[in-house]
Amino acid sequence: MADSIRVGAIGAGGNARGHMRRMIAIDGVELVAITDPSAAAIEAAREQVEGADALPTFDNHKAMLEEVEMDAVVISTPHTLHYEQIMDSLGRDLHVLCEKPMVCNTTHAQRVIETWKKSGKVMGVSYQRHTTAAFRYCRERITSGEMGNVLFINSLQSQAWFQSQVGGGTWRSQMKWSGGGQLNDSGSHLIDIVLWMTDLQPSEVFAYQDKLGSEVDILSAINVKFDGGALCNFAVVGYQSWKGMFEETTIWLEKGQLAIRGNDVWEWGEDAEKKVITGEDLGRTWSPDENFILSIRGEERIQSTPEDALKVIQLSEAAWASADSGKPESVRRQG
Repeated sequence: MADSIRVGAIGAGGNARGHMRRMIAIDGVELVAITDPSAAAIEAAREQVEGADALPTFDNHKAMLEEVEMDAVVISTPHTLHYEQIMDSLGRDLHVLCEKPMVCNTTHAQRVIETWKKSGKVMGVSYQRHTTAAFRYCRERITSGEMGNVLFINSLQSQAWFQSQVGGGTWRSQMKWSGGGQLNDSGSHLIDIVLWMTDLQPSEVFAYQDKLGSEVDILSAINVKFDGGALCNFAVVGYQSWKGMFEETTIWLEKGQLAIRGNDVWEWGEDAEKKVITGEDLGRTWSPDENFILSIRGEERIQSTPEDALKVIQLSEAAWASADSGKPESVRRQG
């Protein structure tokens, strides 16, 4: 058996329970404690995660970090809590896997990165598209340079976010906990994966947003100009009449075109012939949880880093600023 890695869970909600189940399915990983201020969430974890009923539980993360010996934590909590929980965990010399968004402003992201680099610990952010085959295939095709420079990107996500979050009165619909609406939640994935696949640096953003009477953004129409001249449209649509999520991204390059449609990639070359790449031809898919554990063991590197997460919040902040000002806003650069 591989060397045992003891993991504490900060957060016990539905998403956190998914992380717990994936972690304990990995050989040699032991879940050793759970913390959440919600007694109902703790009870759900005890019922739904194998072995969790025998674990010590806490109503705040500081007590867990103080009292339980562990090697790593997985953080899945309301977004505005991430910064303190990350910093406290790194301060305890622990490896950290944090749900997205890593933090809710650029200043906090830069402080996390500085602390993480000094710590020497492994830290990942749970942007799972980095370990999903279709997106990895597109990143390899783009960054190889074989298809030339990126010219234009169109990326769309839609779901019944307003109905489920605002209608359900969840913490995600409350600014003090979420730090933003759908753009800072599932929309964060859309911005992240485009930036990661293309390796482009955004320079300027012009955005419209509509809160539909709520505290947080629901609809976002975001135009981005990148260094070098490439352009992008992001559409984050938080209102639709049916449950589920729809997402698609298309990338136009000098020598072809790539389109992600579900689990497949459509690719056109200069001959204009469409190829559909699917299944094993796209390569490997695995979870951020597995990537995190394998990185702690030195068997691979983190696929979604704090530096990737910084780029997401930099662009998001520019979009929020533009929606408020009604004019284009520059994207804050690291440092």
